[in-house]
Amino acid sequence: MSLNAAPTDLTGKVALVTGASGGIGASAVAHFSALGATVFATDIAASFEGDANYRSFDLLDDAGLSACCDWVKEIKPDILFNNAALFDMGSVLDAGDLAQMDRLFGVNVRAFYAVMQATAQSMVANSQHGSIINMASQAGHRGEALVAHYCATKAAVVSYTQSTALALAPHKIRVNAISPGVIDTPMWETVDALFAKFEGKEIGQKKREVGDAVPLGYMGDPSDVARAAVFLASDQSAYMTAQTIGVDGGNVLR
Repeated sequence: MSLNAAPTDLTGKVALVTGASGGIGASAVAHFSALGATVFATDIAASFEGDANYRSFDLLDDAGLSACCDWVKEIKPDILFNNAALFDMGSVLDAGDLAQMDRLFGVNVRAFYAVMQATAQSMVANSQHGSIINMASQAGHRGEALVAHYCATKAAVVSYTQSTALALAPHKIRVNAISPGVIDTPMWETVDALFAKFEGKEIGQKKREVGDAVPLGYMGDPSDVARAAVFLASDQSAYMTAQTIGVDGGNVLR
C-alpha cells in the first residue's frame, strides 16, 4: 500500500489574515509565513509586529470596508483567514444594547461576509482553487445569558460558512470554519473584566474558572487555533468543505 501524504507546505500561496494584531491572528500570520506563504495582514490597529504586508482598515466604516475589499482583489489571496471580530456583553433587558448589537453584527457578520465575498469573487475571477477559513466560536453553538449578540454573530458565521461552501463548491473553492473555545489571548483581559462587572467576580476569577472547566483542564493557546488553520489551508484537508472544526479542549460536543 502506497502512502500519498498531502503536504502542509504553503509555498507559492498568498494568504490574507484579518484581525491580525491579536493573539490568534498574529499566530496565524506566523504559521502561514513559516510554511512558505506570502502573507498579507489587516487590522484596525495602526501598526503590526510581524513578517507580513500590513494594512489598517476600520471595518465598521463603509469606506474602510470598501477599501479593504478592493485590496483583497488586488492581492488575489489563495487563503483567507477571516478572523476580525469584536466582543462585548450585557443584559438582554438593557434597551440600550441595540447599539452594541449594531457594532458586533457590523464587524462579526457584515464585514466578515463582505471580506469573504470579495475573496470568493477574486478566487473565481482568477480560477484559484482556494481555501476560506472563517472564525466562528464555541459561542456560536450555544447561547449564553450575557453574550447574546456575540453568540448570535458567531452562529451566523457557521451558517454563512455552510451556505458559501455549497455555493463555491462548483468552483473548487473550499470554505470551512474554526470554533475556538477559551483561548488565552490578550482579549481575555477585556472578557474577564466584563465578567467581573456583570457577575460580581474578582479580576482573574472568570479566566481561572473557564480554564478549569475545560475537559482537558486548561485554556488553549493561539497556536492551537493556528495549527487548525494550517490544516484547513493546506492539501491535508483537500476533501473538506462546509465544516466547522472545534478547537476547544472538548468544551462543545458536536
